[in-house]
Amino acid sequence: MMKKKSIPASKPFLILFLCQIISALDVPLDSKLLEELSQPPTITHQSPKDYIVDPRENIVIQCEAKGKPPPSFSWTRNGTHFDIDKDAQVTMKPNSGTLVVNIMNGGKAEAYEGVYQCTARNERGAAISNNIVIRPSRSPLWTKEKLEPHQVREGDSLVLHCRPPVGLPPPIIFWMDNAFQRLPQSERVSQGLNGDLYFSNVQPEDTREDYICYARFNHTQTIQQKQPISVKVFSMDSLNDTIAANLSDTDIYGAKPVTERQPVLLTPTGSTSTKVELRGNVLLLECIAAGLPTPVIRWIKEGGELPANRTFFENFKKTLKIIDVSEADSGNYKCIARNTLGSVHHVISVTVKAAPYWITAPRNLVLSPGEDGTLICRANGNPKPSISWLANGVPIAIAPEDPSRKVDGDTIIFSHVQERSSAVYQCNASNEYGYLLANAFVNVLAEPPRILTPANKLYQVIADSPALLDCAYFGSPKPEIEWFKGVKGSILRGNEYVFHDNGTLEIPVAQKDSTGTYTCVARNELGKIQNEVRLEIKDPTMIIKQPEYKVVQRYGQVSFECIIKHDSTLLPTVIWLKDNDELPDDERFLVGKDNLTIMNVTDKDDGTYTCIVNTTLDSVSASAVLTVVARPNPPFDLELTGQLERSIELSWIPGDENNSPITHFVIEYEDGLHEPGVWHYQTEVPGTQTTVQLKLSPYVNYSFRVVAVNKIGRSQPSEPSEQYLTKSASPDENPANVQGIGSEPDNLVITWESLKGFQSNGPGLQYKVSWRQKDVDDEWTSVIVANVSKYIVSGTPTFVPYEIKVQALNDLGYAPEPSEVIGHSGEDLPMVAPGNVQVHVINSTLAKVHWDPVPLKTVRGHLQGYKVYYWKVQSLSRRSRRHVEKNILTFRGNKTFGMLPGLEPYSSYKLNVRVVNGKGEGPASPDKLFKTPEGVPSSPSYLKITNPTLDSLTLEWGSPTHPNGVLTSYILKFQPINNTHELGPLVEIRIPANESSLILKNLNYSTRYKFYFNAQTSVGSGSQITEEAVTIMDEAMASRQVDIATQGWFIGLMCAVALLILILLIVCFIRRNKGGKYPVKEKEDAHADPEIQPMKEDDGTFGEYSDAEDHKPLKKGSRTPSDRTVKKEDSDDSLVDYGEGVNGQFNEDGSFIGQYSGKKEKEPAEGNESSEAPSPVNAMNSFV
Repeated sequence: MMKKKSIPASKPFLILFLCQIISALDVPLDSKLLEELSQPPTITHQSPKDYIVDPRENIVIQCEAKGKPPPSFSWTRNGTHFDIDKDAQVTMKPNSGTLVVNIMNGGKAEAYEGVYQCTARNERGAAISNNIVIRPSRSPLWTKEKLEPHQVREGDSLVLHCRPPVGLPPPIIFWMDNAFQRLPQSERVSQGLNGDLYFSNVQPEDTREDYICYARFNHTQTIQQKQPISVKVFSMDSLNDTIAANLSDTDIYGAKPVTERQPVLLTPTGSTSTKVELRGNVLLLECIAAGLPTPVIRWIKEGGELPANRTFFENFKKTLKIIDVSEADSGNYKCIARNTLGSVHHVISVTVKAAPYWITAPRNLVLSPGEDGTLICRANGNPKPSISWLANGVPIAIAPEDPSRKVDGDTIIFSHVQERSSAVYQCNASNEYGYLLANAFVNVLAEPPRILTPANKLYQVIADSPALLDCAYFGSPKPEIEWFKGVKGSILRGNEYVFHDNGTLEIPVAQKDSTGTYTCVARNELGKIQNEVRLEIKDPTMIIKQPEYKVVQRYGQVSFECIIKHDSTLLPTVIWLKDNDELPDDERFLVGKDNLTIMNVTDKDDGTYTCIVNTTLDSVSASAVLTVVARPNPPFDLELTGQLERSIELSWIPGDENNSPITHFVIEYEDGLHEPGVWHYQTEVPGTQTTVQLKLSPYVNYSFRVVAVNKIGRSQPSEPSEQYLTKSASPDENPANVQGIGSEPDNLVITWESLKGFQSNGPGLQYKVSWRQKDVDDEWTSVIVANVSKYIVSGTPTFVPYEIKVQALNDLGYAPEPSEVIGHSGEDLPMVAPGNVQVHVINSTLAKVHWDPVPLKTVRGHLQGYKVYYWKVQSLSRRSRRHVEKNILTFRGNKTFGMLPGLEPYSSYKLNVRVVNGKGEGPASPDKLFKTPEGVPSSPSYLKITNPTLDSLTLEWGSPTHPNGVLTSYILKFQPINNTHELGPLVEIRIPANESSLILKNLNYSTRYKFYFNAQTSVGSGSQITEEAVTIMDEAMASRQVDIATQGWFIGLMCAVALLILILLIVCFIRRNKGGKYPVKEKEDAHADPEIQPMKEDDGTFGEYSDAEDHKPLKKGSRTPSDRTVKKEDSDDSLVDYGEGVNGQFNEDGSFIGQYSGKKEKEPAEGNESSEAPSPVNAMNSFV
């Protein structure tokens, strides 16, 4: 079943219609069609009903109309025909009904006052205009009058009357002075709606002689001026002086002083009044009151609320203004004038009447012969308007009869109309406040069908959207419309199509298969016509990558993407908007093909950015918000309230947080009295808090400022608050860090930390310094000093304790009683040396020294400890003196013994002990001589292996650098190393101490040997050194190898082997530098000399406190030594027995922390190779 419906207003149409709600036939606004169709007249333009003209200019009374055929025009004046041909001053414009009255060439406007009405007529009817009332404007002069000066007592009320001349239209009133400056108005002085100037109470400054009322007549652009009004205000003081000068001393009289008065209404008068206003107008209600103090006006509506969005207060709330009033605004409005003495009120009863207004105005009616129709004219008003009908400008009661027409009150009913029924009907709705006049024609037409849509029109639609194919038509009677798809297609029916009354075919959801040619056929009883249109379906435009929400810091860079997909036959255009407006004209905005980039972002760039993609058929958009964040703006409007002596409340208004919430506020203060220009931290509060109670110190000239902080950073500081100087007070606290330390043996230096400026609490900061000798003096000795931080007491005994206190004071008093501290007068050098110095040698490198403490009285200062000076006199093994270098160990506190580590074995030493105080060292004790026993020697200074033969090697060595005793012998151990780097049996030889070389015989030829060599004393063996060497081949094998070596193939092989060896050596060198091992090392570790064991210490001793000698650097080609480390056992002595060096430090508890190390002995399992490099033949043999 076919659907028919009206097209909603929101849907697009290519053909516009003259829509008549009640018409049976719509006439399209097609210019060609309208030229061919007959139409009764229609008034298109006319002058206003109340037409006030300028009497100095020509009068133009407009009347324009259209119709087919074009209408002719005629006029009536004051209800009778106005023959314009008989008046030479009046002309009618060609093809128009507009009249022009020539005033500028001798005519007078007053002669043409009256009521005019225009009639436009053609063969199908007559339309009439409104009654146009012509009145020339008037701007009369003020009548001459003598104005008496106003003499008013101060505080009284006053009204200056304007009373402007009656003009047309009424003038606009304003008050100015002789200099053409508007007089200032206020709650006390204001102009009323009637133009009068009201003074609620006069003041002496109101005295002047040039109060002038002006009336401006806008229509004639003239201003009329009233005579100036003089006002003189007498103040009470001047009035009393005048009265006193004119009365005798016996008269008891005086003007009363200015007294306050409760409000009295100046306008309106009485307690009630009424007001009538017309619907749609502006309601103005006024209340002006006198009184002292000046009353304040308030408005209420009894039994209701003042209408929102339409209520305004003007003239300092003395005028209530309600725009666009309706009947609902009727009621009682009360104005209340109030001051401190009382109040007065006035009730205005408002009635809203209404001139007629349309509910349903009659609409033009186009009918086909034989059709029915109606004209409806409905209006409302207050009171209810009466409805009357006219036909072609004549009351319908006396108009020619029409059998198809029937009048029923506000409705005319037409039945079976014929062409002769065409006419123009007028509806008049009127009441006492005005009238409405509307023309509506009935046009009866008989026309064959016409299709107004162009032939072969192309429609392009986006897929899945509605497709609307137009078939704009006209015919009378109304044609029937049918649609076909294709040239020979069948008629379209079904739910997939919608057929509209105006002929449009709608495909609600167009698909690709909807593409094609569609045919529209229109037919009525007078004929038939058809038209073809084409439909194409396009792919929709899509945004496949939409812009996203961005947060960027100020001065950063941001980019929004907008990537689209569209039909290949459509050309898209991309537009970027900011906040639904064009992008700013700024070079920072860079629009690319698929993006928008904003450089150097500022706060103004914050907002919503929209990407709009338009084609000729569709439009899509996507938006994203850009939030620009920055450090907050500084707070402002700092205010100090609740001022107290020790506290104050600070409040502020936060600045813009710049899209990043404020986390906290930092409050800083400046002391303008003591440290101007320096800001100090005071406190901080959460970001939601805008007030803080601050603690204050006396005698500080405070200024405060606030810094806002968010995640981005700190704002600039706010402007400083007003200054607040706190009252002075005596100090709250005393100086800190009071000390008493003598700088000389006979003085006491008392020092303290001075109070800061704001701690002084007042002017005249000083200090009371008091002291007395502890346990000796009963009375304090005191002195008051200026604002300093030191005082020196002279003539004191050497190093005696004193009780000390320092008290702050200023001009207002003393601080609380200070606490006492103990100090001492100056120190002097100790007087005596420690006695009974004894030395106990523990082992060859460690000794323990004992002494008796000195009497404390002889220390003459703070006992800091004892210093032991010791030095080596000579080595007993060499019997040779050397430069004496003294060593110093310090033992803190009252210790009587200490350890001397790091001594050299078998040596002679001397030492002495001295006591130490803060002044320095006392005399030394007598030198004490002691000797250290023998120790193990250091390693031999070198070991060389030379003169290799088939079965022998020559060894040469140097004696140990540090024999540490008398050498008894040397120990030589050696063992062979085979081609797989395995170690053979170990051989040991003891060599006399006086030997320095040895020839080893009966060795194997062409064999590598490893040698271990060390020296011995009676105590034991010292550190060893190692070397490696190789015996040479026998001569026969060498000659055979020489023969082979002369062969070319052998030379090439040897070159390859040499290259391989070179590579291996490089690898080994790299691994050695990185701390790695290679197989020889592992083999040596597996076959280490079993007789080489860690050296054993003497029972009950600490061992020797000298570091083991480092091995000599290995020669080129030597293997990595295999180390053996001897670990010392821990000493049983406490570390506190060991003193400090010269630069040693003491712990706070008086104990000395020192370090000592036992001797670590290393036993290399490998030594240096022979300095003689092996021949290529030997190298080859080593690989066999």
